[in-house]
Amino acid sequence: MNRPEAWNLVCEYTPSPQLRRHMLAVEAAMRAYARHFNEDEEKWGLVGLLHDFDYERYPDVATNGHPNSGAPILREHGVDEEIVQAILSHATEVTGVARQSKMEHTLYAVDELTGLITAVALVRPSKDIRDVDVKSILKKWRAKAFAPGANRAEMEAGAAMLKIDLGQHIQIVLQIMQSIATELGLDGQTTK
Repeated sequence: MNRPEAWNLVCEYTPSPQLRRHMLAVEAAMRAYARHFNEDEEKWGLVGLLHDFDYERYPDVATNGHPNSGAPILREHGVDEEIVQAILSHATEVTGVARQSKMEHTLYAVDELTGLITAVALVRPSKDIRDVDVKSILKKWRAKAFAPGANRAEMEAGAAMLKIDLGQHIQIVLQIMQSIATELGLDGQTTK
């Protein structure tokens, strides 16, 4: 599956602009890390783009929900098994697929973080991610009442799996998200 085909599948299964933007953010973060680790940027990008494509149709993270329900659909569309396994590994607790590869660890590490960074951008008066820095993210990080669904322990564990300092991890993901601010609706111009 190539990137345009993957995007078409995302759009077919995901009407929500917010969830599509999340998948674009994770795709960008995965591509940034593929470059960082000198890995296959296209493959890593597809993992990020497709990781939640089934979430709106199967919102329960469960044995009979996301991402288990999406795996057969991906296989029917000819998605490489390595990509399917990476997607399944981001919810090990319901899929039983353990994270083993650097690509799988990276998906786990960036998924929740993109959501937290988005939340930080949206509470800024400008609503522009380009006005966010690592310091402001870490300040919100410590405020447990802020974005309580963003699992900080998972983000910390993800950075540790990658053997990268948490601040550096946040910086890598923030910078790539800033580079596509308009696409993510985080440029201070987009209201929906």
